[in-house]
Amino acid sequence: MKKESGRCAGIDVLRGLSIILVVLHHTNTHMGINHVSFARMLPKPLARILFWNGATGVTVFFAISGFLITSNLLRRWGTLERVRLGDFYRLRMARIAPLLLALLAVLSCLHLAHAREFTIHPAQASLPRALLAALTFHSNWLESARGYLPANWDVLWSLSVEEMFYLFFPLLCIVTRKPRLLTAVLLGFVAVAPFARVHYGESLWAEYGYFSCMDAIALGCLAAMAVPHIPRRDVILRWMAIAGTALMLLVTVVMRTWNLSRICPPLYGWQLDNTALALGTSLMLIALSCRNRAGRWPTAPLRWFGRNSYEVYLTHMFVVTWGIQLFVARGLSVTWAPMAYLAMLALSGGLGAILARWYSEPLNRRLRRGWQLGRL
Repeated sequence: MKKESGRCAGIDVLRGLSIILVVLHHTNTHMGINHVSFARMLPKPLARILFWNGATGVTVFFAISGFLITSNLLRRWGTLERVRLGDFYRLRMARIAPLLLALLAVLSCLHLAHAREFTIHPAQASLPRALLAALTFHSNWLESARGYLPANWDVLWSLSVEEMFYLFFPLLCIVTRKPRLLTAVLLGFVAVAPFARVHYGESLWAEYGYFSCMDAIALGCLAAMAVPHIPRRDVILRWMAIAGTALMLLVTVVMRTWNLSRICPPLYGWQLDNTALALGTSLMLIALSCRNRAGRWPTAPLRWFGRNSYEVYLTHMFVVTWGIQLFVARGLSVTWAPMAYLAMLALSGGLGAILARWYSEPLNRRLRRGWQLGRL
């Protein structure tokens, strides 16, 4: 894949695929809640691949996020131990805060207006409690302890995991100082995550817990640290891409199609499927970042989703929720469901693109200029 405007197009393709899987998963889940069973009209393997990979899409996001943050730290400061904490946190705030704060304001208004499917149930949390969790990055902890929050509140769990990691990651870089020691600590996160998922079992902690997700982010960081040491040889990069693709397809396609619990029990019993997916993603990221070549296939739609993936992720549940309400209110039959899925996917992408172009990115640039910071 080629690099465009300072971006790696191949990484945007991976992000685009991931956000599409998340939107399809949430659309199908809420369609099912409203008794529209379009998935049953498809062959089971195909339905599982299309609609059961939302969590795997988030795992890919975690690995990509770890890779990009670490790569940008190395590009900006040369070595990780030289990171300037104030600059790092301001740069993260400039990217994350504008849309997050706007989202929380809209969600608060919808809750106070008792909007359907946007009102927080008292058993889960009060509005101030949910806002506190979102602003202090422990929405995942709140949901694991008290149950799912509605609509766009729920998707904030993954942002909480990411930002809590990045709150401590630069501190870890400064304290460890030596790359080998930092590598050992990150490998420790990789090792701990499957044990955390096994320990939590069927509870939400297994999916939403901090330690349960850290293997993907840590592997992304390790991949970025490895890039300067990878020989730029086509045969090496090609085999890394092949291995990465194989691992990703194993988790997202093969495991969704066949029951591999007897063939490969560690992936199930030891909760290594997410780790395998993150490892495959990390290998792909190394190969994509080292090979500055144009792709052979038309990937513009995927890159478009990928460029706006943060905005799409935080806001797509507005489209999904109200779109399905409209679908049900008009009494449309299940035969219209494919068009509804495509429409909600396109509208989610469009809403994200509009917000990115006219709101979050302009504010991001303005804040960076005001703080006299470059891009991270």
